Amino acid sequence: MREVPAVRQFMTSPVTSLPSTARLLEAGLLLRAGRIRHIPIIDEGQLVGILSDRDIQRCTPSMLTRVTADEYNAIFENTLVARVMTRDPQHISPDESLIAAASQLRSQKLGCLPVVENGQVVGIVTKDDMLAALVRLLNESAAE
Repeated sequence: MREVPAVRQFMTSPVTSLPSTARLLEAGLLLRAGRIRHIPIIDEGQLVGILSDRDIQRCTPSMLTRVTADEYNAIFENTLVARVMTRDPQHISPDESLIAAASQLRSQKLGCLPVVENGQVVGIVTKDDMLAALVRLLNESAAE
């Protein structure tokens, strides 16, 4: 029987992060430029939150409201990431199994898990990473 791979074999590393003092504008630009959906928020080396593209969408004014372009831009320029992020996010060790990560993602209905080792964020594992792992493992199994 095959050994179950560890999270570290499929996590994304290094991870792109921001401090909680960053502005939503910076986070939004980072999400777009990096083509990512989740940003770990790290203060003084410690994971304090996670910010997703959905978090930003949730606090974006609706196009149906009467908000001027300047007011719209001011929201992004003046709002701190700390105000919108999910605090104390779930996380996982890089040595945990992919089964543990997939189970946690599914049961908690999460899009990602920051990967923490010795108190430091060393990566991130996402649902997309899990699908990539599944495809690779199924291809390896079919080749045997």
